[in-house]
Amino acid sequence: MSGNLGTKELPLRVAIVGSGPSGFYAAEALFGAEAEVQVDMYDRLPAPFGLVRYGVAPDHGKIKNVTKVYEKTASNPAFSFFGNVDVGSDITLDELRQYYDAIVFASGAQTDRQLGIPGEELLGSHAATEFVAWYNGHPDYVERTFDLSCETAVVIGIGNVAVDVARILSKTVDELKITDISEHALNVLAESKIKNIHLIGRRGPAQAAFTPQELKELGELQDCEFVLDDPSLELNPESQAELDQPKASQARKLIKILTEFAQRPATAKSRRLVLHLLKSPIELVGDGRINEVVLENNTLIGEPGKQKSRGTGETEHLDCGVLFRSVGYRGAPIPGVPFDDQWGIIPNEDGRVVDNGKPVPGLYAAGWIKRGPSGIIGTNKPDSIATVKALLADMPSLEPCPKREKESVMAHLSSKGVKVVDYDAWKKIDAAEIARGEAKGKPREKFVTIDGMLAAAGL
Repeated sequence: MSGNLGTKELPLRVAIVGSGPSGFYAAEALFGAEAEVQVDMYDRLPAPFGLVRYGVAPDHGKIKNVTKVYEKTASNPAFSFFGNVDVGSDITLDELRQYYDAIVFASGAQTDRQLGIPGEELLGSHAATEFVAWYNGHPDYVERTFDLSCETAVVIGIGNVAVDVARILSKTVDELKITDISEHALNVLAESKIKNIHLIGRRGPAQAAFTPQELKELGELQDCEFVLDDPSLELNPESQAELDQPKASQARKLIKILTEFAQRPATAKSRRLVLHLLKSPIELVGDGRINEVVLENNTLIGEPGKQKSRGTGETEHLDCGVLFRSVGYRGAPIPGVPFDDQWGIIPNEDGRVVDNGKPVPGLYAAGWIKRGPSGIIGTNKPDSIATVKALLADMPSLEPCPKREKESVMAHLSSKGVKVVDYDAWKKIDAAEIARGEAKGKPREKFVTIDGMLAAAGL
C-alpha cells in the first residue's frame, strides 16, 4: 500500500492494548500529534480504566475522578473502545497486525511477586492484589474467599497498596458503606473479627514508600488507633543524609507525620494498626493454616540513596490469622509478544519493543508493562508521551497494515463470536452501576461478573 502514514488519505492506525491510565495517556498523546491518527483501545474486560477502576481503593473516590480526563479522550471521533476482547486469544498478535500500523501494549502489572519464604503456601496467606481486586469487584476475583474471623492480620509491605489494604481492614462498616466497595466484600468486612493489623516494612522511615496523604489517613480512622511499634524513629547517618537532600521533601514530611503520631496519647479504640519498620518476614508458621509470622530485625547497609536491608539474626514471633503480601508486582506475558520473565516486563528501549536486543517494528510498550510497577497514576503520563514520541518518530518507516477499515476488525471478532463492548455500550454499564449505587447511598455498585456487564450493555 502506497502513501504516507499520518495523512488524511492514510491515517496512522494504532491499537492500544490495555485501557488503564497509561493506555489513555498514550491515546491522548497520539491525538495531540500533528498527524491523522485512529486509535482502537482493547481491554479484556467490558469496562475501561483498568487500575483506576480495580486498583484504587474504594475510599479514594477523588482519585477516580481522573476518569473524566480519559472520557474526554474517548469522545474523540477517531477513538474506538473494544471491550471484552482478549488480545492473545480472541485476536492474536499476528491477526492484530493485519489491522494496525502500530500496537502499543499498556497492559500493566497484573500479578504479584512472592515473598519466597517457607510457609507462604499456607491457607490464609494471600497476595494483596487479590484482596484489592476482590473488594473492588474485579470479575476474576469475585469468587475468592478471605477468612477474617481471626483477631490479627499482617500486611507485608509499606507501599500505597499495602497501606490501602491495612486501612480497609481497619475501617468500620459505616466508613466503607458510603464508598463504591463491592457489596460482597462489604458483607464479609462487616463480619470481620480483626482487632489488630500489623503493617511490616523491611527498611526504615526515611525509605517508606507511601505518600504523606496516605499516612495521614491512618491517623484519622474512626475506630482504629494507629501506633508505631518503635516510636523512637532513630535514623542511621546514611538515612539522615538522604533526608538532607533537597529532593527528599516527601520523606521529610513522612518523618514529621510519624513523629507526631508517636507522640499521641493512647486511645480506647477497638482496633489497633501497628507500623513495624526495619523488619522482614522469614517464615510463615501453621498447621495447614497460618497462625504465626516469624520476623527478623533488619539493619541498613550501603551508601545514602542505595541502602538495602540486611537481617541481624534477631527474630520475633507475631500471631497472625491472615496475611497479605504487597512486595511488588509484575506483568503477565501476551502470546507472541517478547517478555522478560526476570523483570516481569515487555523488553523495550525507549518504549520500542525489542526481541533479543533488536527492535520489533511496529510494537511499543507504555506504563508498568514497560518500566515495571513504579510511581502513581500521574507518573504514567510522561511515560506514555515518551513512547508515543518514539512511535511517531518511527512513523515514516512503519509498514502500512493491509486491512484499514474498522469494520474489518469488527467482522473478524464477530466471526469468532466475541461480544465487543464499544464505548456507548460501556456508558450503559456505567449508568446502570451508578443507578444501583444511588439506591444504596453509594457512588456506584459495580457489576462483578462479565455476564452482568454484558446484560447491562444490552449484549
